[in-house]
Amino acid sequence: MGTHAAAQTASVTTGAQTLPMRTGLLIIGASQSGVQLAVSLRALGFDEHITLLGDEDHRPYQRPALSKEFLQGTVESESLIFRSNDYWAEHNVELVKGEFIVRIDKEADGSGVAHASSGREFPFKRLALTVGARARKLDIDGGDLDGVLYLRNADDALALKARVGDATDVVVIGGGFIGLEAASSLQKMGKNVTVLEFGPRLVGRAVGEETAEYFLAAHRSRGLDIRLNTSAARFTADEAGQAVAAVELQDGTLLPAQIVLIGIGVVPNTQLAEQLGLAVDNGVVVDRFALASDGTTVAVGDVANMPNPVPGSAPGERIRLESVNNAIEHAKVAAYSLTGRREEYAGIPWFWSNQADLKLQIAGLCNGYDQTVLRRDEERGKFSVLYYRQGRIIAADCVNAPLDFMAVKNALAKGQNIPADAAADTGTPLKTITTDS
Repeated sequence: MGTHAAAQTASVTTGAQTLPMRTGLLIIGASQSGVQLAVSLRALGFDEHITLLGDEDHRPYQRPALSKEFLQGTVESESLIFRSNDYWAEHNVELVKGEFIVRIDKEADGSGVAHASSGREFPFKRLALTVGARARKLDIDGGDLDGVLYLRNADDALALKARVGDATDVVVIGGGFIGLEAASSLQKMGKNVTVLEFGPRLVGRAVGEETAEYFLAAHRSRGLDIRLNTSAARFTADEAGQAVAAVELQDGTLLPAQIVLIGIGVVPNTQLAEQLGLAVDNGVVVDRFALASDGTTVAVGDVANMPNPVPGSAPGERIRLESVNNAIEHAKVAAYSLTGRREEYAGIPWFWSNQADLKLQIAGLCNGYDQTVLRRDEERGKFSVLYYRQGRIIAADCVNAPLDFMAVKNALAKGQNIPADAAADTGTPLKTITTDS
């Protein structure tokens, strides 16, 4: 696709100099969803100028590898970049790095001006918020010591990577996906790793009890020290008083640590939406077309609180999804909205997490299940849990079992069922017992 039509221009005065500025669509957030939104718009023939603005001093990049391949050094940073600079230039997308938007002035027709902390101004005709989420902070004594880290973006990953070489002991706080992925990577790199999980089981928000127990046993058998129902009381400093040296637990136990990695979830970045007066409730509230409450702004990806896209969901049920798949599919819906079309977001959420040699793939959402079917093949290292509600398949957790994952994902997408009694036979491929009723 060649260069698109010239966009309308505005101007802003800086000192004695008047600088021309192009209007069009302003996408705030150079995230997976922001990139996909720009790409999808061009595929749909949207020919207005697009500004893709991010607050990091990096070109848009893929985040899933930060806790795994990038940390371990098996992939280089350049391979994580989404698109080349030539792509953006050829498609009339202005990529802006390192600008943090602090205020937006917006008119009723959807146009306005975004103001950055640097003083730069970005006028727009339409606005898209793809600002994602930020790491939830742990308020604890010693939390500001050197070596107490989070892992959400590229700078976090670079900071962690720079410290790994000198560290022997690592404490990971949080037994969710990020915590377990990073813990597995750090253990593979020869570190003594302890995982502290405040709750009674691992990845409690995302999987059922059987899957959580499987991961607990699997990680412990691989040498990870995992402690459930455990929390830190404070972080203690080294003799110089600058860097973390240990984690003190609530019972007084001291765990040596030159790195403390905190992964206790994320908080959606709703500050700009709140300043604009948009409806906010655990994210920016959007309709099935990714439109916010003002009817003109689109909000996409991790930051969006949307109607549950799973076909057959209860009326009024809303969710906020944190996944690459959702960022991509939701951005496509938003692109349709921005071109004047209405395509509802209806689909099957799916997720993945790579932890050591364990590849977890999740299809659907297991909320409200009343029955499970366990499929386990110890010899081949395969494990699947199928979730049912009133006799119908609604989700599956599959570890090293891609055929089970694909069968469930396809069945859910087509509105088909996989009878529970037949699925219990681990020797039977699920795709051969899928039914239309």
